[in-house]
Amino acid sequence: MISFKNKNIIFITTKNLDYIRNSQEISLIKKECSNVFVIGSNNKNYLARLLYVYTKLLFTSFKQFDVVFIGFAPQLIIPLFKWKLKGYTVIIDFFISFYDTLVFDRKKFNENGVIAKLLRKLDRATINFSDYVICDTKAHGKYFIQEFGVDPEKLSVLYLEADKTKFFPRTTSKPDVLKNKFVVLYFGSVLPLQGVDIILSAIDLLKDEKNIYFYIIGPIGNKFNKPISDNIEYIEWLSQERLAEYISISDLCLAGHFNKDIEKASRTIPGKAYIYHAMGKKMILGDNEANRELFNNNAYYVQMGDAKALANAILREKAGELYGREAN
Repeated sequence: MISFKNKNIIFITTKNLDYIRNSQEISLIKKECSNVFVIGSNNKNYLARLLYVYTKLLFTSFKQFDVVFIGFAPQLIIPLFKWKLKGYTVIIDFFISFYDTLVFDRKKFNENGVIAKLLRKLDRATINFSDYVICDTKAHGKYFIQEFGVDPEKLSVLYLEADKTKFFPRTTSKPDVLKNKFVVLYFGSVLPLQGVDIILSAIDLLKDEKNIYFYIIGPIGNKFNKPISDNIEYIEWLSQERLAEYISISDLCLAGHFNKDIEKASRTIPGKAYIYHAMGKKMILGDNEANRELFNNNAYYVQMGDAKALANAILREKAGELYGREAN
């Protein structure tokens, strides 16, 4: 990827500025070039952030900049401001494909419909306009090459990182009620590719194992059939600081992705895996190409879409039999 040394950089993002991917990229740029002008907002409302970014872009002169780095969602910037970006070196973080995410992952639109075709054209046009494209895994990069015709020469991989100011190894005593329990934790935003249904099915198989205690953190609501038992605790939301405390008392963490039907699940590494890894926690991952790019130590793989395999892996780790092995 292009060197930022002695360059004047403008960094643009529509995601909140404290989003870990933004912080990661701004930090990397600053290591080479201290002169970084950032356009972004911490407003919690996405539309408000977008309007702020658009307004700033309209009234900001680009003459002083050598490189334009567009972070989250370049698809929302390039089509409207192509006229202003011409002549500059443009780097984009193609962290998500609108086409892949909205059509195949979240299934908002029919893959043969007009909107799906427009989203695919938008993704392709955004990539073609850019000089350099950053993605989050090699597996994702291969997909972008095959689906959108990305030139491999302009593609780079930048793995996500956990916020190490919040997520770091620590020793935390379990509360008395959990002293003799094997604690298993999962947290997530409950997106389809995460395979929460597989996790809940595995827990249902283990709900009579009273020496195991499960924390399920996230907006599960009534979306799924939730197993109910006195050794299963559902928590709707936690601050990152509190989440780190719960992870620290856990013996095993579930990372995923476990959905076998959504292809994106096999091309991306779950963000929680970076957090578990940063905290030195043992975790179970879905067996796919993306996860295997990075994780070996303290990571165990199970077949995606298989609740029984996941349940067996939990039991084997509780018995101390899983270390250094794959849970097939």
